[in-house]
Amino acid sequence: MYKISLITGDGIGPELSDSVTSVLETINDKFDLKFDISKLPAGDAALRDTGKALPDETVATIKNSDACLKAPVGESAADVIVVLRRMLDLYANIRPAKSYPFMPAISNDVDLVIVRENTEDLYTGKEFSLGDSAVALKIISERASKRIAKRAFEIAMQRDKKVTCVHKKNVMRITDGLFAKSCREVGLDYPDVEFEEMYVDACAMDLIRRPFRFDVIVTTNLYGDILSDESSEVVGGLGMAASSNVGDNFAIFEPVHGAAFDIAGQNIANPVSMIFSAKLMLDWLGHKHNDSKCFEVSEKLVNTVHTAIKNGCKTRDVGGNQSTTEFTKEITDNL
Repeated sequence: MYKISLITGDGIGPELSDSVTSVLETINDKFDLKFDISKLPAGDAALRDTGKALPDETVATIKNSDACLKAPVGESAADVIVVLRRMLDLYANIRPAKSYPFMPAISNDVDLVIVRENTEDLYTGKEFSLGDSAVALKIISERASKRIAKRAFEIAMQRDKKVTCVHKKNVMRITDGLFAKSCREVGLDYPDVEFEEMYVDACAMDLIRRPFRFDVIVTTNLYGDILSDESSEVVGGLGMAASSNVGDNFAIFEPVHGAAFDIAGQNIANPVSMIFSAKLMLDWLGHKHNDSKCFEVSEKLVNTVHTAIKNGCKTRDVGGNQSTTEFTKEITDNL
């Protein structure tokens, strides 16, 4: 049995949490794969109720679990996921983007992965005021750059063997220059992988113009955050987008999007991003524990979702009229 911690979050977070809990409980009932799920508070509501966006009890439970699922949180996101990424050294944010013929998309020929460094850059939050100005420190290290590059090349070896290093070293010559140099040096250890470099603005343009040219994109924290949201829209929208925060020994899985307070409580949120986060979790558990059952259930889960959408079961953000609970029931009934 796998112990799963589940941060229920804010806004539409509780609705997505209920959806993925139903899916995991269905797996418990129908397959030889069991989960013990602990629902945990973190985010705006936790801050209001306990005085901490990330309560100590939540952290302790996460550390004692096999993996963590996280629903979106609100304005306190920096005090939750950013803290957890650094606390647990989850240095790789991995965001796949794949188009499907039955979904609205800018391009129907996209299958890429963005591998984003998760612990440095401007997201360390090292900011201060200086007179009437504000200053933020952009921190890039060789160690972090090389280990995220290695993760990207390892992923590319299992795919189409192409890595695109995205930076802006023509302007930020020292920081982005170090990142680019580190990626190039790691690439020497992978002679079978095609390596290229691209400025971030050119990459943003090509993600719209010809996204099919990319296989694995490796980039820094801020650029990766922006580009991965863009890639999600290219293949059908944020409601379909899942991500992994992965370290050497632990991982947190979450939707790419935010808490969407404007639709919270209306039962119209797309739960696929959360369900696909669980799919990524299954794959990670399968690799970590050499558990073939995880891979089998992961494949069944994603095929069930694809079949449901192909047959017209869609939430309104992707052109349908199913509610969150109706879509979830379609998955649990047919899994």
